[in-house]
Amino acid sequence: MSQSTPTCLTAFHGEALLARGSWIDVALAVHSAVGHDPDIEVLTFDDATGQIIDLDVRGSAQDVAERYAAMVAIPQVSAPSSVSGERSRGRPKLGVVAREVTLLPRHWEWLAAQPGGASQTLRRLVETARRNDEGQGEARAGRDRAYRFMATMAGNWAGFEEATRALFKGDRDQLHATTATWPIDVQQYIGRLAWGNAPDETEV
Repeated sequence: MSQSTPTCLTAFHGEALLARGSWIDVALAVHSAVGHDPDIEVLTFDDATGQIIDLDVRGSAQDVAERYAAMVAIPQVSAPSSVSGERSRGRPKLGVVAREVTLLPRHWEWLAAQPGGASQTLRRLVETARRNDEGQGEARAGRDRAYRFMATMAGNWAGFEEATRALFKGDRDQLHATTATWPIDVQQYIGRLAWGNAPDETEV
């Protein structure tokens, strides 16, 4: 299954899943849980990074909703166009963003000698690298996400070191075997972070 970048939060009450969803939904769920039991221990994780998130759930439910309302909006990317909507003259706008690139003098000399100049050559190199990556970059990011969560949640659990080795080898079967005694919610979340699937017991 192809991997997609997670965009929501996941909260755990102890070792059990408490809530998963948008920032505002999870914040409200945590607020409700804390309201019922002020001493409850909740850990919330950013699905995009696997890192722990410190939610501010002070005040009323409305306060929390207003605090995280801005996190609901998803930025929309549209094709560049002129204000009037008509095609402007000159070269088409391709969404090019100018940023600083630091290279050694010999690199600049080589780029300057390439057909199309430095910018076109750099774009070609980047596109070639992306095609040759074959998903390795995203796979590495997924393993890093899962490891951050595992280190926080299960760093002292039996089998952690073996599970870590299996994770970074990309060995799903071994990872499942070494985490078989871990709570199922934790197992499934590791699979979601590592491989971006909708995991069950057999996919962790």
